[in-house]
Amino acid sequence: MALKMQRAATCKRSAPFARNSVAMVRCQASSSSSSWASRFPVSSVAAAAGLSCLAANLLAANMAMAEFRLPPIDNDPNRCDRGYVGNTIGQANAVSDKILDLRLCSYKGKDLHGRVLAGALLSDADLSETNLQEAVLTKAYAVKANFENADMTNAVVDRVDFSGANLRGVRFINTVVTGAQFAGADLEGSVWEDALIGSQDVGKLCENPTLTGDSRLQVGCRVTRK
Repeated sequence: MALKMQRAATCKRSAPFARNSVAMVRCQASSSSSSWASRFPVSSVAAAAGLSCLAANLLAANMAMAEFRLPPIDNDPNRCDRGYVGNTIGQANAVSDKILDLRLCSYKGKDLHGRVLAGALLSDADLSETNLQEAVLTKAYAVKANFENADMTNAVVDRVDFSGANLRGVRFINTVVTGAQFAGADLEGSVWEDALIGSQDVGKLCENPTLTGDSRLQVGCRVTRK
């Protein structure tokens, strides 16, 4: 016998009590005489409601964890040498047996052609004038790194965080650019000829005031800045 009335759970988000704290989701029941709940047993409805609220809480927690903390710098004295080898395991998903920690390392003018730097921690590293042709930078963390005049021709720049990085004069010729972050990056004089850029990435790049002149035309910005 179908139930004529059932109490379906609804979720309400509570205000976070501090900046970056997790906003919890409270679940409570509400009556509905014509809802889908009337067609299912009480136990099924309760279970579905519980899972729904659990998912909402997990989503809130993940959003709060978006600003993650980096681990301490690897104390291996030879850690920077790993940049010349790169990762060889699960490069598409930046999976490795050990974190590729290249923070504060200097590769100025060096040859990293074709290296897989997937998942590498490159913040504050010096890669100016570095040969990064055909390099794979999937999920690399390059916040405030220096890439000035580096050559990324034919490279894969996938989900890389370039926030605050120096990308002046970088050659992104025929480079695949998807899901990258460029907030606060210096893009003055960068070259994007024949680059394969995701539509959302085009929008992010065009919002950057340092992308001017021919660089904007190459990216595909509608409004040209001098």
